[in-house]
Amino acid sequence: MTSKEENILFAAEKLFAEKGFEGTSTREIAKAAQVNISMISYYFGSKEKLYEKLMEYRMNEGQFFSKDIIERTDINEWEKVEKIVDQFAGKVRHNKCFYRIMQREQLYTQNPQIVEFLKQTKIGFITMYSKILESGLKRGIFTKNPPIYLLHATVSGTLFYASNGKEMYKEFLNNTEGGDVFDDRYYSELNTHIKYLLKDLLGYEENE
Repeated sequence: MTSKEENILFAAEKLFAEKGFEGTSTREIAKAAQVNISMISYYFGSKEKLYEKLMEYRMNEGQFFSKDIIERTDINEWEKVEKIVDQFAGKVRHNKCFYRIMQREQLYTQNPQIVEFLKQTKIGFITMYSKILESGLKRGIFTKNPPIYLLHATVSGTLFYASNGKEMYKEFLNNTEGGDVFDDRYYSELNTHIKYLLKDLLGYEENE
């Protein structure tokens, strides 16, 4: 995409996250992106197509990093799992707007194109975990074979729930650290927690 096209896309992403699809107008998107409203029609055709393009763009990002990890031969299966968790957590942390949109869409979407994007993304992750698990079991890296769809649900569900509740947990802990300092520690602890869960589910510690 051109830089102007991406500029429109990312401006729209923030507005969609804040106001939802119905509550966001093309005029607001154009103003936020500092472009003429006709540019939205030129690049995307309509607000609906812009929204679909945003979903496709962000979801494809996730699939690209996943494929790179699977194909690596310099690390074992557990290390691949660790890298997936690290990168997934990083995307949830730094792309808060998109993941807010995505969670809303999983509950309420009636757009068949977005339903298909969501389905293919989940299938992509489940397929990736399946390949790693199968290889890890054959090589003795893992000793347990959990339901693969629940493995993905454990990672994504924990990440989304913890990310959404971050400010509440900060208040509960009476934490006064600056935003970035607390975020660094919070997501580091979250990553470690998820990896502990996965070690137990996969039986990895029994092989160390």
